[in-house]
Amino acid sequence: MHETAYEITTLTPQHPTPKTGMLPTEIPPGVQMVTLPGGIRTLAYTPQQASPAPPVPVAQPIPTWAKTTALLTPTIGGGIAAAGIGLSYAAPGLIAMSEALWAAVALIAAAAIGVPMLLRIGRSAAGTGRGTTHITQNITATGIFGKATGTINHR
Repeated sequence: MHETAYEITTLTPQHPTPKTGMLPTEIPPGVQMVTLPGGIRTLAYTPQQASPAPPVPVAQPIPTWAKTTALLTPTIGGGIAAAGIGLSYAAPGLIAMSEALWAAVALIAAAAIGVPMLLRIGRSAAGTGRGTTHITQNITATGIFGKATGTINHR
């Protein structure tokens, strides 16, 4: 940048320019009041200040969480896809297994109801003509390691 040999003076609306009598609003754009090295003040075209260049964007590093997420996304998607494919292959077996489980539940329910009824029917048919049998057992032992003896009574 080169040095200027003049000083720029800012004019106010209340004070007209010296020698010309012009108000600051009457001065055309690009013209300013300058003071020359000899002390003379005059109007002159001044070089336009170059506007500063826009700042150059600096590349920001990619955050760690973004890298991790970007790496995990295909893995998670692949896992979900593999699970879907596995379920599609396993679906017929799962349907058969659920039907087998329902059959097992029905068998257990039928057994829980049917077995006691069959025992009751069998006991009443076998017991015709005879009374019920009572068995009484008496066991005695002497000492902690003594031999136990007992009697069984049928009636």
